[in-house]
Amino acid sequence: MKVKDFMITDVIVAKKENTIKDVMNTLVVNRIGGVPIVDNQGILVGIVSDGDIIRSINPKVGKMYDMISYMFYVAKEQLEEGIELIKNKNIMSIAKKGDIYCVSPEDTMEKVLSVLSKHNFKKIPVVDKDRKVVGVISRGDVIRYVQKKIIDKL
Repeated sequence: MKVKDFMITDVIVAKKENTIKDVMNTLVVNRIGGVPIVDNQGILVGIVSDGDIIRSINPKVGKMYDMISYMFYVAKEQLEEGIELIKNKNIMSIAKKGDIYCVSPEDTMEKVLSVLSKHNFKKIPVVDKDRKVVGVISRGDVIRYVQKKIIDKL
């Protein structure tokens, strides 16, 4: 099985010029947990997750694990203050920019499983030889593909 056989090709991306507020809106509207960040030619320049945004809000105490926990954990005033400080910052200020793990459309399912499990990622960008984003693979995509193509046939 190759990545091109099960990757999602309708990729929701953020542009490197977007603000954190823009990207938060994209995540909420599309009900997703992260996006690749691309330049004007569609070349991968970064990746950001909902966790990166939460960490940028910078809670005063403790460690947060997800948006729901954060909302209940931090007082409304602290949350509003944190969001006000970051909302207009450029998304690249909090994005992961170097050493982004990617796969190519010709890579195998085994490589995807290895990257997802070894690094505990939720999503991996799929890029062509020029690093243009051509797809994305999430853990859920892998599970659905395994269920449909392997488990149902056993």
